[in-house]
Amino acid sequence: MKLIFALAVAISTVVAAFGQSEKIVSLKTATGEIEGTLMMPEASLPVPVALIIAGSGPTDRDGNNPMMKNNSLKMLAAELAKKGIASLRYDKRGIAASQKAGMQESELRFSMYISDAAGWVQLLSENEDFSRIVVVGHSEGSLIGMVVAQDHKVAGFVSVAGAGQSADLVIREQLKDQPPFVLEQSMPILNELVKGNTVENVPQMLFSLFRPSVQPYMISWFKYDPQVELRKLRKPVLIVQGTTDIQVHVEDAKKLEAAKPDAKMVLIEGMNHVLKNAEADRMKNFQTYNQPDLPLNENLVKAIVSFVLDK
Repeated sequence: MKLIFALAVAISTVVAAFGQSEKIVSLKTATGEIEGTLMMPEASLPVPVALIIAGSGPTDRDGNNPMMKNNSLKMLAAELAKKGIASLRYDKRGIAASQKAGMQESELRFSMYISDAAGWVQLLSENEDFSRIVVVGHSEGSLIGMVVAQDHKVAGFVSVAGAGQSADLVIREQLKDQPPFVLEQSMPILNELVKGNTVENVPQMLFSLFRPSVQPYMISWFKYDPQVELRKLRKPVLIVQGTTDIQVHVEDAKKLEAAKPDAKMVLIEGMNHVLKNAEADRMKNFQTYNQPDLPLNENLVKAIVSFVLDK
């Protein structure tokens, strides 16, 4: 998808706490504008900048979606600014203020998310206020980020709660927790999607997962193996994983580490998928997904700040 790059700054600049400032910026694409927030620290320029890429689903620049509000990515940006690190976070195409860049589900491809992130990298690289760019990808954003970070303009990459295997294998493991007949009916569909073939006849009980309109996206997504993509990086890599994450597990981080032995891996005790302190109990863990005032895990911030400033 061809991108037309343009940086638009809002009429007013919002001055946040600790002298931080925020600007609304936009990326023009062939299908519409994607909007983001550039947060600048109170520091002498140039400064390092982190491109923060959100995870799966209808996730906005702050790490929220219509079903939950935790402000995880907004908090991360603020914490980085306190340490002299700028950041750019953005609404995914079709989400929140980036709705105009959306498209029919049947037309969406995983590579479009990669192109969007690459567009932001290009814009940041053209700004003399930044000394270097580090890509920080959360959850599905980790896979997007490790592909984008292969660009020579990127100085380093941080994977936060990133899956350690391709999405089709992740789905297969998740389906193992379902009744056996669900797994039995799902496997043939997954096998065809991995081959690049769509499936017309989908059982009604599996329709929400394998509906025909989403299948082209899944096919495009399954082609990317995070272990393969991570091996391509010839630059510093930080792998961060919480021990109470009930969506992505420590085993995923270990698979990424095995694929990239020179990467630094940090396991954070008691941190869950939305980067907050949480118990392993599933219900209590999920409660933190809708607690926007609950602070981020401090060790997460320390690990990312140390990595970015060390580059």
